[in-house]
Amino acid sequence: MSIILDKVNYIYSPGTAYQVQALNDINLEIRDGQFIGVIGHTGSGKSTLIQHLNGLVKATSGNIYFNGEDIYAEDFDLKGLRTRVGLVFQYPEHQLFETTIFDDVCFGPKNQGLSKEKAGLRAFEALRSVGLSEEVYYHSPFELSGGQKRRVAIAGVLAMKPEVLILDEPTAGLDPAGRDEILRLLRELHRERGITVILVSHSMEDVADYVERIIVMNQGSVMLDDIPREVFLHYRELEAVGLAAPQVTYLMHELRERGLAVDTRATTLAEAKDTILKAFV
Repeated sequence: MSIILDKVNYIYSPGTAYQVQALNDINLEIRDGQFIGVIGHTGSGKSTLIQHLNGLVKATSGNIYFNGEDIYAEDFDLKGLRTRVGLVFQYPEHQLFETTIFDDVCFGPKNQGLSKEKAGLRAFEALRSVGLSEEVYYHSPFELSGGQKRRVAIAGVLAMKPEVLILDEPTAGLDPAGRDEILRLLRELHRERGITVILVSHSMEDVADYVERIIVMNQGSVMLDDIPREVFLHYRELEAVGLAAPQVTYLMHELRERGLAVDTRATTLAEAKDTILKAFV
């Protein structure tokens, strides 16, 4: 069970003066149950990439397979795919449109053909899972803070019981506390439900403590694809394409240069603490 991209290319405005190769020969496998970070600077192709995963955008060439089925086959159920592979956009306002939060979260399950009662149960469950108080369920979603709007947008996707949850820059514009709340929520959802989570970001700091695999996009191609500690060993290459490793990475390298025998592959504060303590033993 997985999503496989086989030599996927995508060209914006083909045959015009504005033609841009947004994806270039992408080969990837997204395995079930992974927590993945997709990282890249603005224009690297990361947002275009994720919009291919549920068929929202169709590849110019190449194939995409969901659980072994070609999503471009004539008889493939694209509508069904979009409920199984849920996408939360960068700006929650783009997917919030009902008069109340509750109605907004009910929309997806109703669109799946569920009765009003079953859709309502799904909505309650999803809203509780993202930590929103029942006091606001019947308020307008546009009365909420940025972090709360993102929770509602996530709940709207979760109510459809997706197997894969994709989030495009879910912490953009949030203060540090709001950012940490959203990231902790995603980690809890991943652990408790076992669903695949794909987190798109331009910030290494956002993903260092959370994901188990990082895909680095650059100029429409996959530059790196590995576990975090292996990706961050290439911090100089990341800097060259406008990215930066977590602060822990720089600290570990500086300590090593000063003669302390620390593990430069440490990427989290906990790992840094352990290797520093061991260096003094």
